[in-house]
Amino acid sequence: MRASLIQIGVDEGESVGSRRRRVASLIREQSGADLVVLPELWTTGAFAYQEFAAEAEPLEGPTYEVMAKAARDAGVWLHAGSIPERAASDSGSAAGDGPLYNTSLIFSPSGELAATYRKIHRFGFDKGEAVLMGAGSELVTVRLPGPATTHGPATTHGLATTLGPATTLGVATCYDLRFPELFRGLVDAGAEILVIPAGWPERRRSHWTLLAQARAVENQAYVLACGTAGTHAGVPQAGHSIVVDPWGEVLGEAGSGEEVLTVEFDPGKVAATREQFPALKDRMLGLRPPRR
Repeated sequence: MRASLIQIGVDEGESVGSRRRRVASLIREQSGADLVVLPELWTTGAFAYQEFAAEAEPLEGPTYEVMAKAARDAGVWLHAGSIPERAASDSGSAAGDGPLYNTSLIFSPSGELAATYRKIHRFGFDKGEAVLMGAGSELVTVRLPGPATTHGPATTHGLATTLGPATTLGVATCYDLRFPELFRGLVDAGAEILVIPAGWPERRRSHWTLLAQARAVENQAYVLACGTAGTHAGVPQAGHSIVVDPWGEVLGEAGSGEEVLTVEFDPGKVAATREQFPALKDRMLGLRPPRR
């Protein structure tokens, strides 16, 4: 499988519309990839809290339309990062009156919306995202068919094509990375590749790398963690998007600026690792708390 993580530079001088068009062009350039991943809240910047309400959009809003077309044009599975979603109001009142969510969009190569994920763990404690956005409540996985391969000899219908083994993505976002129980739930749901878009700050970059490797090792899964570059509302971003294999080996890591990190890997290594070193089978669940 070939995955391309697009570490987008978020410049406060660039309009959201211009950034959408620029990112769509970058996606189309990855037409040879099987999976393309974008960062968290790349339309506004993850720390630009004051912009969330003004730039929020419905699920099938402008970003949805541009990303669906880009996925279709490139013929790739696209995790389009996340957007500030303005949900419909429960009361059915005027548009723009519903709650906000940090919502990820995943598109198939045909441009169809395959899944959405509302971020469960919101960052900020008593401010920012934690008070401005609602929390998601559902774990999300996406089943991807195996990559197609062609082989000869050619026939009147062209080269024969076969699909490799299917694999399952488990979806999380940024601050979720600090909560291992979420990833255990994704693994129990079949996840073999953990995809984590983020807007992680530079001052905690060492945590970003450490946690990405920890989630890979403890779950014996691939981790594809895609961050942003630049500065959001005065907060320098870590960049350093990273791909980690089930043994915790770093297969590729970006620098601090905008770039596309492309890595090829074998999804079948997940099953092989879990069979060779079956630590997940030794989990002890439902233990009683200590007596007091």
